[in-house]
Amino acid sequence: MGGDEGVRVMMAGVALARHRHDGLRFTLFGDETQIKAALDHHPNLRAASEIVHADAVVAGSDKPSVAIRKKSSSMSMAIAAVKSGQAGAAVSAGNTGALMAMAKLALRTMPGVDRPALAALLPTLGDNDVVMLDLGANTECDARNLVQFAVMGAAYSRIAFDLERPRVRLLNIGTEDLKGTDEIREAAAVLRSATSLPLQFDGFTEGDKISRGDADVIVCDGFSGNVALKTAEGTARFVTDVLRKAFTSSIRSKIGFLISKPAMHLLKHHLDPNNHNGAVFLGLNGVVVKSHGSADEKGVANAVHVAARLLEEDITRRIAADMAGIQSLSAAASKLEQPVK
Repeated sequence: MGGDEGVRVMMAGVALARHRHDGLRFTLFGDETQIKAALDHHPNLRAASEIVHADAVVAGSDKPSVAIRKKSSSMSMAIAAVKSGQAGAAVSAGNTGALMAMAKLALRTMPGVDRPALAALLPTLGDNDVVMLDLGANTECDARNLVQFAVMGAAYSRIAFDLERPRVRLLNIGTEDLKGTDEIREAAAVLRSATSLPLQFDGFTEGDKISRGDADVIVCDGFSGNVALKTAEGTARFVTDVLRKAFTSSIRSKIGFLISKPAMHLLKHHLDPNNHNGAVFLGLNGVVVKSHGSADEKGVANAVHVAARLLEEDITRRIAADMAGIQSLSAAASKLEQPVK
């Protein structure tokens, strides 16, 4: 029931995802009347779906403390299905804060994980996208949290890009070892010593290097990550709007647009957020994927694809195994326990 465009686009996206993953089955939580009407346009999806009516809906304006009390909401029931094992993953385009609060309360964090993190794939100039986390779930983080985010992000990167040892960097205000807060420097020290983990720590990176492609995972606190994400999205819209205005300003510009049209299509594809839709709450005992509220049917399908891929590759088991590895580094763990002076 989430998403700016409502049930119609959500069902169209799910139908598109089923063409990509014809073995998936779907439980659709929400207003039964609206869902049935939308399914009439997608007979292939109707045969693979079950509708569960939900009396309540979490509004975009609902605070998490209000949303978690709506036990009969579509969002709450979807997460409950993951907890009970009736569903392998939950996908929602609704209220992000409410989704995180409900998922954390119902599914709990995995052993060795203090806080779940919101991770997403961002486009780069490199051979693959970059996994970035945290993007808003935790506004303040200590060194221990950052190390755990690095381990979880690397596990996701190995699945998304088929890498053995993803390159991990910490977002910082400079690349020098002395730059940044105590928490960032402490996390860097631990990651440098964690040579047995299936990741390669490459130090710090700055905000203007996020899209360069020289890292597979970028780790930061949720406050910095959310600001960076929104800035990148705004910059992408700015670039496309400036180009659109420039190419319509004169006859010569319009001719120039026709000549450069293939390149413009490539740029549009690269910057289209629907091609990277589907943020993941990593560190929970279950898979929960957040679709952007403004996603179109292609974006919704991509969010479902992310959930399917994480289930197929058993992301929860992978993170658990890597967390056991970081816990075994007793020297690093004891250092993280020390208070910051």
